[in-house]
Amino acid sequence: MIAVAIDGPAGAGKSTVAKQAAKAVGFIYVDTGALYRAVGLYMLQKGINLSDPGAVCAELSNVTVSLAFQKGEQKVLLSSKDVTSSIRSEEVSNAASVVSAIPEVRRFLFSMQREIAAKQNVVMDGRDIGTVVLPNAQVKIFMTASQEERAKRRYKELRQKGKASEYSDVLKDMIRRDSQDAHRTVAPMVPAKDSILLDTTGYTLEQSVGRVVEMIQSYLKNSKGNR
Repeated sequence: MIAVAIDGPAGAGKSTVAKQAAKAVGFIYVDTGALYRAVGLYMLQKGINLSDPGAVCAELSNVTVSLAFQKGEQKVLLSSKDVTSSIRSEEVSNAASVVSAIPEVRRFLFSMQREIAAKQNVVMDGRDIGTVVLPNAQVKIFMTASQEERAKRRYKELRQKGKASEYSDVLKDMIRRDSQDAHRTVAPMVPAKDSILLDTTGYTLEQSVGRVVEMIQSYLKNSKGNR
């Protein structure tokens, strides 16, 4: 099986790019961030204090989250209910960032992610796929962009969804999340030593997808030539 690991900070466009690139090369797309969002959503629904890791861990045994793939499209199931759309709010996004820093939560989801990659060719994106989840991935990409660029993208996305927001607030939240993800004690967001850096500042979505597809196809071509 071939695994493509795409890591990077919030707002880098990893999920959108990874999803389209996977479709272009015929791989399954796995959005690992969606799993953490599902856990965050569960905790919010249950009224769990996210600032209390003990309280979050105590609830983990009651969380049933899974991924389903329908015609190549990923669906996120929480207690057998499709929450694919529900997990995309800013509130859930922030909750996911908090719970993902808890070691027990990460261990809770690791085996699921690795099992998926063991059974099929995947493009998997997140914060620590190439460093922790799939350290043996054949293609590793660290996708980033300037904080200002990422904030502009997120701000535009929120406006398109009809959600009131200020660019300055989005930028502040981006800076906060970058710091939180980079300095957490468990699986901090850092590029894998053998990853390819892809800075998409100034890129269109099509250009970003094109670069990732090129990287995957280059590996596939070279691997065939070495057989």
